Amino acid sequence: QGQLVESGGGLVQPGGSLILSCVPSGFTLDSWSIDWFRQAPGKEREGVSCITSDPETTYYSGSVKGRFTISRDNAKNTVYLHMNNLKPEDTAIYFCAASRDSCLSGIYTYWGRGTQVTVSS
Repeated sequence: QGQLVESGGGLVQPGGSLILSCVPSGFTLDSWSIDWFRQAPGKEREGVSCITSDPETTYYSGSVKGRFTISRDNAKNTVYLHMNNLKPEDTAIYFCAASRDSCLSGIYTYWGRGTQVTVSS
C-alpha cells in the first residue's frame, strides 16, 4: 500500500528558509496532483499549495503566495515546497497528500504523517 513521507521541517528564525520534500512509497508521483497542507495547534487544516501533473499548474494560498514555491521532479519522484521569508504564523505541521484529481479536489488517496515547521527567534 502506498504512502507519502514528508521531510525537511525544523526550527528556523523569522525571515529564514526551509525546503520540504514529499516522497511516495509504493507508487510514482508523475500522474498525481500533490497538495501541501498545514495545521497549527488549535487551528483548522489549511491548504497551502498544490501542483498538478499534466499540464503542470500550481496553486498558492494568499497567506504564502510570493514566499512559497512548489515544484516537482518526476525523475526523483519528489515534490518540493520551497519556503522563504518564513514568519512565526507559518509554524505548523505540514502534510502532503496525493490526488488523481485537480488541485484542492478534496479527494486524496494518500497522505503523509507530516513534518513540523517552527518559526521562532
